[in-house]
Amino acid sequence: MDAAQAAASLSPGQRRAALGTLIIAFVVDVLDGTIVNVAVPAIRSDLHASALAVQWIVAGYALAFGMLLISGGRLGDLYGYRRLFLTGIIGFSLSSVACGLADDALHLVLARIAQGATAALMAPQVLALIQLLYGPSERVGVLGMFGLLGGVSAILGPIVGGALIDANIGGLGWRPIFFINAPLGVAGVIAALKYLPIGRSAHPLRMDWRGNVLVMATLFALIFPLAIGRDLGWPLWCVMLLAATVPLLWTTLRYLTARTAQDGSALLDPALFRQRSFGLGVIVSLIFAVATAGLLLTMMLVLQIGLGMDPLAAGVAHIPFAIGAGLGVGFIGRGLVPRLGRNVLVLGALCMMAGIGLLVPVFAWGGPMLPLAIALLLAGLGMGMLAGPLTPIALARIDKAHAGAAGGVLKAVQQLGSAIGAAGIGALFLWLAKGAQEAEVTRAAFTQTAAVMVLLLLLVALIARLLPARLFDA
Repeated sequence: MDAAQAAASLSPGQRRAALGTLIIAFVVDVLDGTIVNVAVPAIRSDLHASALAVQWIVAGYALAFGMLLISGGRLGDLYGYRRLFLTGIIGFSLSSVACGLADDALHLVLARIAQGATAALMAPQVLALIQLLYGPSERVGVLGMFGLLGGVSAILGPIVGGALIDANIGGLGWRPIFFINAPLGVAGVIAALKYLPIGRSAHPLRMDWRGNVLVMATLFALIFPLAIGRDLGWPLWCVMLLAATVPLLWTTLRYLTARTAQDGSALLDPALFRQRSFGLGVIVSLIFAVATAGLLLTMMLVLQIGLGMDPLAAGVAHIPFAIGAGLGVGFIGRGLVPRLGRNVLVLGALCMMAGIGLLVPVFAWGGPMLPLAIALLLAGLGMGMLAGPLTPIALARIDKAHAGAAGGVLKAVQQLGSAIGAAGIGALFLWLAKGAQEAEVTRAAFTQTAAVMVLLLLLVALIARLLPARLFDA
């Protein structure tokens, strides 16, 4: 059955119920990407995890997610969006339970990778189904709302995680941050069976297995060395693997172009990137995700180790950030887009840069609460003004026939950025902080790491100026 026709036949009430189902999965996905940050010190202590294991507990999820998202999107086009959504959410729930039951760092890392892989089946279907359920003009508001939920959920992750760890439910410590996904997953399965439209793309393509292998190999060559290189002292093979990213990327693009010209069944049609708003939106999303993931991880480590906060206090300290993100996405960002267009992204990048810059002296002074709250509010406001418009900008002009693949590409890029941010900026921070064991050294390391994040956001602002001036014209 054609999924677009099935979606078009839904009543307004049924569309709202379907949207609510997608929100459950989206929020769970985003929460799980950040909730683990607050638990890093507790996990490291409980499982006696090394610095390398800690990096992989955070980055392994994002790596598996980013590597498989494009494939997950194409599988949705081929076999049906609801079917892949259900497969993903069931697998995600089971792997979350496995995370909570892990008795050593290796098992937790493997379970986190399984989480990322199953989430990669689920997440692209969320964006694909939104493309099918709503027209271009409606989609801007819906995707803006998802941007708001994503920003707020990312910030609430450490707060929820801190509360669960502090509550120490049943003496389980950090484990409930993973167990909580199980009942949410059950609710998502029941709602999906009842409300989501069945069907697949009207013109499904054959699965491009060679393209899958090339894309995953390229992503692996990029992320794996970043995650482990520092701890191994950057051996020659690690450097060579990272360098192999360039020829692998070139080979992948050539193959996808040739496969598209041959029978149109490539994993990803490179022509999608010729759509200016999509191509530039993907680049901006990647760089923004690197900076944001780096900020969230290093900020949580500074709050707990550099300033001596417990997990709950560190989570609560994020509330101004969450308020700023909510204002940026839900009100300021969306309200200014009709008047300022692409300049909203520039303004958001500058605002986030100012917030990060203010955090440097605040952390150096020992984190006085009022200046800390102001800096976090400003950084969150900038993040929200960026996160809100980005997805609508990138997807507004994408044809429904490419809904799954385009959604997978965007999510893959965002998660790739998160993996690079957690692995690359996280590795830099831990190196500068000498393992983040002492408060003063940990606070000092943030100063140099912040400079990298500010430069990335400056690049975001410059590229945003190249976007179409009228973003949402048909």
